[in-house]
Amino acid sequence: MINTTTDPLALSAEYLSKITVHLHTVLDSNRDTLPRAAALLAEQITRDNLIHVAASGGHSNLGPQEVFFRAGGLMHINPILDEGTLLTNGALRSMAVERLPGFGRIVMNNNPVQAGEVMVLINAYGINASVIDIALEAKKRGVTVIAVTSVAHAGETPADHPARHPSGQNLCDIADLVLDSHVQVGDAVMQIPGITQQVAAMSTFANAFLLNALITETVNLLAQQGIEPPIWKSGNATGGDDWNQQFIDRFRHRIRLL
Repeated sequence: MINTTTDPLALSAEYLSKITVHLHTVLDSNRDTLPRAAALLAEQITRDNLIHVAASGGHSNLGPQEVFFRAGGLMHINPILDEGTLLTNGALRSMAVERLPGFGRIVMNNNPVQAGEVMVLINAYGINASVIDIALEAKKRGVTVIAVTSVAHAGETPADHPARHPSGQNLCDIADLVLDSHVQVGDAVMQIPGITQQVAAMSTFANAFLLNALITETVNLLAQQGIEPPIWKSGNATGGDDWNQQFIDRFRHRIRLL
């Protein structure tokens, strides 16, 4: 623990250090899987297929939002964000829906995800009923599933945890490829003297890093093939609107949330 009496932002500095160490761990542990995942996405883009990005609910939904309609992001990203799981419609409601067996199948039935396509499925804990149902339905359809999840968190969660799918399965065991976020049980990583619960979560940093690293490696693979994929430019940057407009008609009727 850094001495807070000599630096008023010592705890923030410690948090930054923890984030940095964690992201290095994430990168090092995914050196084999990130290139393989990028190759899957690059292949989809060469075929002009959408890349479906989904999550189970709660803060995992920040993952699809991070890479959709995002400056520097691929235009081929199709976010699957069900209204029933958004925190903006009620946090307790979101958690209840996330734990509801069968809801993930409803989400899949509401989205045209087809055999031969790829889905990136984000859930740091990798146990929630809805994310397991989405993964199982995707696999049933012949969709390749790339999970962004914590293998350790799933393994350390009791079999009788109320959030678990009735089958007791973990996302990391269903997915074709796993990008391990290494999020610890409880997510928060900072201990404040005199406070029982830890604060300052890690999962959003880990998920956002893995997703943006995946996009970076995908675009690099495409560049090596002489392919320049459509990439969003910030609308707040000079010329951003004109740049994006040349591609919008190509995706407007294919991506429901565009």
